[in-house]
Amino acid sequence: MLDSADYNVCEGAFGALQKICEDSAEFLEKSPDRPLDTLIPKFLQFFKHSSSKIRSHAIACVNQFIISKTQALMANIDAFLQNLFHLAMDDDADVRKNVCRALVMLLDAHISSLIPHMHSIIEYMMIRTQDPDENVALEACEFWLSLAEHPICKEALKPHLPKLIPILVRGMKYSEIDIILLKGDVEEDESVPDRSEDIKPRFHKSRHTIRHEPMENGGSGEEFPDDESDDGLDDDSSLSDWNLRKCSAAALDVLANVFREDMLPVILPILKETLFHQEWEIRESGILALGAIAEGCMNGMTQHLPELIPYLINCLQDKKALVRSITCWTLSRYCHWAVVLPDHTYLKPLMYELLKCVLDSNKRVQEAACSAFATLEEEACTELVPYLADILKTLVFAFKKYQAKNLLILYDAIGTLADSVGNYLNKEEYIQMLMPPLIEKWNVLKDEDKDLFPLLECLSSVATALQSGFLPYCGPVYQRCVSLVEQTLNQTMAHAQSPGQFEAADKDFMIVSLDLLSGLAEGLNGHVGQLVQQSNIMQLLFQAMQDPMPEVRQSSFALLGDLTKACFQYVAPCISEFMPILGQNLNPELISVCNNATWAIGEISVKLGPEMRVYINLVLNDLIFIINKPNTPKTLLENTAITIGRLGYVCPNEVAPLLQQFIRQWCISLRNIRDNEEKDSAFRGVCNMISVNPGGVVEDFIFFCDAIASWINPKQDLKEMFHKILHCFKEQVGEENWKRFTEQFPPPLKERLTQHYGV
Repeated sequence: MLDSADYNVCEGAFGALQKICEDSAEFLEKSPDRPLDTLIPKFLQFFKHSSSKIRSHAIACVNQFIISKTQALMANIDAFLQNLFHLAMDDDADVRKNVCRALVMLLDAHISSLIPHMHSIIEYMMIRTQDPDENVALEACEFWLSLAEHPICKEALKPHLPKLIPILVRGMKYSEIDIILLKGDVEEDESVPDRSEDIKPRFHKSRHTIRHEPMENGGSGEEFPDDESDDGLDDDSSLSDWNLRKCSAAALDVLANVFREDMLPVILPILKETLFHQEWEIRESGILALGAIAEGCMNGMTQHLPELIPYLINCLQDKKALVRSITCWTLSRYCHWAVVLPDHTYLKPLMYELLKCVLDSNKRVQEAACSAFATLEEEACTELVPYLADILKTLVFAFKKYQAKNLLILYDAIGTLADSVGNYLNKEEYIQMLMPPLIEKWNVLKDEDKDLFPLLECLSSVATALQSGFLPYCGPVYQRCVSLVEQTLNQTMAHAQSPGQFEAADKDFMIVSLDLLSGLAEGLNGHVGQLVQQSNIMQLLFQAMQDPMPEVRQSSFALLGDLTKACFQYVAPCISEFMPILGQNLNPELISVCNNATWAIGEISVKLGPEMRVYINLVLNDLIFIINKPNTPKTLLENTAITIGRLGYVCPNEVAPLLQQFIRQWCISLRNIRDNEEKDSAFRGVCNMISVNPGGVVEDFIFFCDAIASWINPKQDLKEMFHKILHCFKEQVGEENWKRFTEQFPPPLKERLTQHYGV
C-alpha cells in the first residue's frame, strides 16, 4: 500500500503505520519475524517523497525506534542521518519539527553518530530555535537541554555561545498571543474569583514526613521553576504548560551551570541592553534571564549584585504586572546573597517591597510574591525575627484579599515562616494575629474539602513552632485529625469489601492528618498525652502502619516516633505489636518509609531501655545491611547509624558481637553531623559496645578516632568515655606501635586528638 500510485492510499497507510509504531514499538522490535528489518529501510525511502505529509509520517515512524536503539535502525544509522540532513531546510513545519525531534533523541541515544557533524548540527539547531513556527522552535530548543547533560557540551558549544545566548534570551520574550492569553493588560484582578479549573490539583508534600535530618549543611536552594503553580514562570492554563519561553529559560539555566563564569562575557552585555530597554516585554525577558543564570553564575554575578538588587527591588513597582511578577521570582533566586550580608542593608528593603507585592492588586503578582517570600523565609530563618510583627500583619491581611488559588500559596508562606523562625513565633501578640484567621478557615472547610490539605500542612508547622502557645487550639484540631484518619481507614475497609458500593478513599486526608498530629506531638510535647489518652489514636496508628500505600506508612512511623518522644506511657503497651511492623519496613528501596521506621526504632529503644533486647533480632540485621549498602542516601545512613548506636546504648551485650560488621561505615556516616542528643546517645552506645567487644573496633580504629574528632563539644562524661577508650587502646598496643599508628593520621586529626585527649 505504501507503494500505491494513489496518494490517498499511501497517506492512509502511513497514518496507520505511524499509529502502530507509536503504540506497538516494543512488539515490532521483539517480533520473531523481524518486520523492522524491512520497514525501516522502506521508511527511509519516503524521506524524499514529494508530499510533505508523507515525509513527516516517515520520519515520525523511524523516530519511535531511536531511544530503544533498535537493531534495524542502528544498522541503517548512516542512511538515516543523511536523509535527515537532506530534510533539514524542508518547507514544511511538521517535517522540520520531526527532524529536530530526531536529532534531540539521537543526542541521548546515539551521540557518537552525531559527533562528526556536531558543528553543523549546532548551527542548524540555532536556526531552528528561531523558527517562525513555535512548535519547531520548541522542539529545537530541547536540543540545548539535552546537550547540557553530555560531557562534550562545553567543548562543542563554547565557540557558539556568542550566537546561541542571544537566541535563547529572545526566545524568552512573551509573544503577543501569550500576552493576550495571559490577560497581560489586565493589571487589577484581585476581586475576580478563581474558576475551579484555574486551580491545579495539589499533591500533599509534607514538611514533617522525613524525620530527623541530622546533616549540618542545608539544601541547595531554589530550583529552576517547573510547571507547578507557585513558580515564577507559571503560565495561564490557556497556554500549554511547556512553551518556547520556558524551554529557552531552562536551557539558559542548565548552560549557566555548565559554563559558570565563562558565560558572563556573553550574557552581561545582553542583560545590560535588555534590563534597561524601553519595551516592557524585552525588559521582562531580561529579568527572567537574570534569574535563570543565578544558580550557575552566582560567583561571577556577586560583584554586580550591589547594583542589580536595588534595580530589581525598584522593578517590583513597575506598572506592568508581568514585570512585577517575574521580578519576584528573580529576586528569590538571589535572596541568599542579601540575607548573608551584615546590617540587613539589602534584606530589609527586599523584604518590605516583597511584602507590598504580597498585597498587590494583581493575582499573578500576589502569587509570585508569596512564593518568593517563602523562599526568603527559608534563606533568612531567624534573621526575620525583628520584622515578625510586620510580616504577620501583611500575611494575615492577605487572607482578606486572596482568592482560592493564592490562599493555598499563602498557607505555604505561613507554614514556611513557622518552620523558619520556630518558637520565636510563640508570643501572645503574634498568636492573636495569626491563629484567628487560620481557625476561621479551619471551621469553614468541610472534612471532604481538599483545601484542607494545605491548611493542615500549615497548622502542622505552626503547632510545632508555637509549642505551648498552641494549647488553646489543640483540642478541636487533634480530634478532627483523629476523626479524618478514622474516616479514611473505615472508607478504605468498606471499599475493599464492597468496591462497587463504596468509593476508594482519598488517603491524602489521612496522610496530612497524621502529619499534623506529628506537629502537635512535637510542639506540645508532654501536653499531648492527655489527648492521646482520650482517643483511639494508637489503634488507628496500628492500622495505618500496615497500609499498602508507602506515604501512609511513612507518616505513621513519623507520628509513632513523635508520640514515643512526647508521651511514651501511651505507646509502651503497643510496642510488642508495633515492633514487627517496623522491622518489616526496613526496606531501603522505599527510602522515606525506611528512614522513618529506622528513626522510630531508635526513639523507642531509648525509652524502652534494656527491655529492647527482645526485639533486637527483628531489626539489627536489616539495619546493618542498610548501613553497608552502597549508595544509601545520607539521611538514611545517618539515621541508621544513630539507631544502631542507640540499640547498642541500651543493649550493648546483644549488639556488640556484630560490631565489626558495621563500625567503619557507622563512623563514616556520623562524622559530619552536628553535636546533638541523637549523636550523643549513639556515641555512648558505640562506647558501651567497644567496652564489651574491643576486638570489634581494632581493624577500623582510625575511623573511630576520626569520628571522635568530629565532636565540637561533647558532654564531659562522654568525653571521658572517649578518653578511656583511646588510652586503653594506646596502652594495649604500646608506645611504639601507637606512634606508628598515629603517623598515618591526617595532621588535623592527630592535632585534635592530642589537644583534647592527650594521645
